[in-house]
Amino acid sequence: MTTPRIYITRPLPEAAMRVLEGTVEYRAWDRDDEAVPRETLLREVVDVDGIICMITEKMDAEVIDRARRCRVISQVAVGYDNIDVAAATRRGIVVTNTPGVLTETTADMAWAILLATARRVVEGDKFTRSGRWKTWELMGFTGQDVYGATLGIVGMGRIGTAIARRGKGFAMPVLYHNRRRVDAALEQELGARAVGLDELLRESDFVVVSCALTPETRHLIGERELGLMRPTAVLVNIARGPIVDQRALYRALVDRKIWAAGLDVFETEPVPTDEPLLRLDNVVVPPHLGSASIKTRIRMATMAAENCVAGVTGKVPPNAVNREALEHR
Repeated sequence: MTTPRIYITRPLPEAAMRVLEGTVEYRAWDRDDEAVPRETLLREVVDVDGIICMITEKMDAEVIDRARRCRVISQVAVGYDNIDVAAATRRGIVVTNTPGVLTETTADMAWAILLATARRVVEGDKFTRSGRWKTWELMGFTGQDVYGATLGIVGMGRIGTAIARRGKGFAMPVLYHNRRRVDAALEQELGARAVGLDELLRESDFVVVSCALTPETRHLIGERELGLMRPTAVLVNIARGPIVDQRALYRALVDRKIWAAGLDVFETEPVPTDEPLLRLDNVVVPPHLGSASIKTRIRMATMAAENCVAGVTGKVPPNAVNREALEHR
């Protein structure tokens, strides 16, 4: 029996590589600080049975058509909007992700960004390092209170729920907007109330975006929606960049229609150096660090390796998002 071949688009931690050893042959892009070039990706996928990829790779119909032998595309992330799932399904390719493992870590990051933005931590840090701090100022770098403020969550899935649980420790009333109302017992546990998006935006002091990117949620937060928010409100996006219209957000921040924003994700990643939002002091912009704890990233990579091995050895991967692809084989 021929040993399955796979291609890996970024170096993986040792624990994930141990899952692959002795089961598959693999080739890999060896740079962690640079995405695999498009032409390299198109060339490397031609003769492989499986692919382990990151959200940085656009796995569109062109790539999928080149991957003639491929049985599984294993994403090292929970989101998979970079993959043309419909095209993969037609070719009988199972797409997998890494759900659950990154929930708490991403919720932690949402809160790190929320607190840093509310209390102007990044601005203050830059000020101290620059040598400009000469004296204590009564109103210097004053921010927004978090304790007791109203928290609005757009998307009450696993991560949104974890964010809401942390809000309880800050005595925050929680409003949420979701495609479906969550269980009444969970609402009671979280002190959460389901509302329409407009009401959430009007009533929240902090709005955290944690929904999936779909055609319906692209630019869900645009000029009209930002105009509904309080001038003291903070917007945090830890989901996907295109859910927020960045041009509209820039105008809202410059015109002080909202107070500040914290963005872990962007419409284009990496962020172009001429991105206008980067010029604003009232924006916190980490480089997509939502799941970036050591333990979580290792577990994500390991889970992706396990999904890939299952897919190329004739098993149904445990985290398949399109099991119907098996019917097209």
